[in-house]
Amino acid sequence: MSNRLHFAVLAATATLAVVAGAQTRDAASYPKASIKVIVSVPPGGGVDTVTRVTAEKLRLKFGQTVVVENRAGQAGNLGAEAVFSAEPDGYTLLASQPAPLTVNALLYKKLNFDPAALEPVAIMTTIPNVLAVRAGFPARTLAEFLAYARANPDKLNYASQGTGTTSHLTAEMFNRVAATRLVHVPYKGTAPAINDLVAGHVDLMFTEMASAIKLHEAGKARILAIATKARSPLLGDVPTFIESGIANFESGTFNAISAPPKTPSDIVRKLNEAIVEGLQSPEVKSRFAAVSMQPETMDPAQAKAFIRADLARWADVIRAANIAPQ
Repeated sequence: MSNRLHFAVLAATATLAVVAGAQTRDAASYPKASIKVIVSVPPGGGVDTVTRVTAEKLRLKFGQTVVVENRAGQAGNLGAEAVFSAEPDGYTLLASQPAPLTVNALLYKKLNFDPAALEPVAIMTTIPNVLAVRAGFPARTLAEFLAYARANPDKLNYASQGTGTTSHLTAEMFNRVAATRLVHVPYKGTAPAINDLVAGHVDLMFTEMASAIKLHEAGKARILAIATKARSPLLGDVPTFIESGIANFESGTFNAISAPPKTPSDIVRKLNEAIVEGLQSPEVKSRFAAVSMQPETMDPAQAKAFIRADLARWADVIRAANIAPQ
């Protein structure tokens, strides 16, 4: 090795050591100020609820104010864009549904951020999806629903939270594997879609169990099947799609925390550990279990792999359903 190359290697090594040392010191003293969590959906939904619980746990853990700010729009893109361009110091975070982290890259012709460059911090909760129909719907079982839907192609309307959301893609996956032709009616979020389902303006919706279970119990809507491997203890009388004959039909959504690109890994890890600890507390687990949300324990690397797997699954559905970018 020449002297020039030798000195270059030494200089590069020294620079890396300085950067690593600075990052370690930053993580050790983090956080020194308030943290802002930008929620990519309107107030009141599942992501917002989970984020506010998480924010309170972070406040108690770190002794710093944690501000929750809702910045909804464009299926989560507006909130993601704001966090993407923020300083990568751990003081601005994104709380979101899957779309801005996964499928929006396939559904929008142009994004002002790179979803793959965001740093996954934690998967806060996962929630299974269910098929819910309006209270007066003629089918009372999934088998009856399939027979009715196949006999009435292009006549049954399904609500979704919006184009490209998990509820939309789950319905399109169902259309493909069950040989049905359900018609999409997109809404701007879960609440208006659920409201129209209860009012009978739409026939059905594939939605998070947490959004439908109270309506099912009150007789305002009816859950016909759950998209999990095993039945839920909260809905013991409701079969899975798999046991009803729709092989390998699984679907769910998740609520995630992400950080701007290049946020130091030590800060990401510190946040992850605090979030997991807070959401695994007995009172939080009990509260979320009552609405079928499962707090997760993934580390940042596992969260990144989970998000990539979710994208791969829905990318296949988007291609098969010929869903064009907006």
